[in-house]
Amino acid sequence: MAKQTHDLSLLSLLVFLNLFAIFTVIEGSSVKKKLFVFGDSYVDTGNFLNSPAFKPPYGDTFPGAPAGRFCDGRVLSDYIASLVKIESPVAYEQRKSANQSVIENGMNFAHGGTGVFQTMVDGPNVTTQIDKFQQLLQQNVFTKQDLQSSIALLNAASNDFSTFLLKNGSTSDLPAFAESLVNQISVDLERIHRLGVNKIAVGLVAPLGCLPLLSVSSSHQNCSDEANKLANYHNNLLLKKVKDLNNNSQSSSGDPVFITLDLYNAFLNTITTLQKQHAENPRMMNPLEPCCVGVNGGECGSVDKKGEKQYKVCEKAEESIFWDNVHPSQNGWLAVSTALQSSFQQQLSI
Repeated sequence: MAKQTHDLSLLSLLVFLNLFAIFTVIEGSSVKKKLFVFGDSYVDTGNFLNSPAFKPPYGDTFPGAPAGRFCDGRVLSDYIASLVKIESPVAYEQRKSANQSVIENGMNFAHGGTGVFQTMVDGPNVTTQIDKFQQLLQQNVFTKQDLQSSIALLNAASNDFSTFLLKNGSTSDLPAFAESLVNQISVDLERIHRLGVNKIAVGLVAPLGCLPLLSVSSSHQNCSDEANKLANYHNNLLLKKVKDLNNNSQSSSGDPVFITLDLYNAFLNTITTLQKQHAENPRMMNPLEPCCVGVNGGECGSVDKKGEKQYKVCEKAEESIFWDNVHPSQNGWLAVSTALQSSFQQQLSI
């Protein structure tokens, strides 16, 4: 009887060791989620080299010095990475100096000032950014398994509208241009999916009329209704296009491939709430005012020939929504990402 008990114990140990080995293989084969980012300055974390984003006072809040973000700190892609529960992916232009552990988070191809089409900035538009992504895949920097468990973020269009208006000087053709813009975004989204990414988030255009650059016409008291109507028109077209894309595409899990980030309402609701609070307590910062403003003909980050600052920074950047005339502050992006968190994570089953 003692020998039989010994044999059973030995058998149990062998079964346990086999199960442990199986679970170790499964755990070892699990692939960390990665984030691949495409778009403009709202998601760029350091690809626009020699830009104002690499000069003070950009980066004052985070990481404490200029790092290439068009903000005092973190931008949208940083917070999306946080919602995915990974560190922010390295900027493509800085990949060679980054260690391998950072690349395990994915890569950021976004470039400030660029758009869906070519803009006034000499940088890679979204199509070219995806080209760079594809080249890395061909070089086996990322595997098919990496992509299947990863997420892509695309955020662009605002710079396309400003470029169109600067070149054409007329708003009559804006609806047709918006349609061509959304059609190209659709092509870009489908291409990213064909490359192997099964979950792709696309940002709706923020309320353009609330940018300090435009709200200054009302002394930062009101958003521009006309500009916000344009953003709404674009967003409605994009929402319809994403719905059509999902009807024709399906991930391996059966969930929708494409999801939208409602930056428009997240920003507008935040601004509206803070405007009411500001009206009750004028000591609070007006949410439509930028924190960093140009003085003596300068702009945020510029200096004169003597090296004197041509800008001033608000006392409490942590209370601002906009950092400069066109870019949200870290606090602004935090408020927006917090508003988006529940729906975003639910759609990703995180």
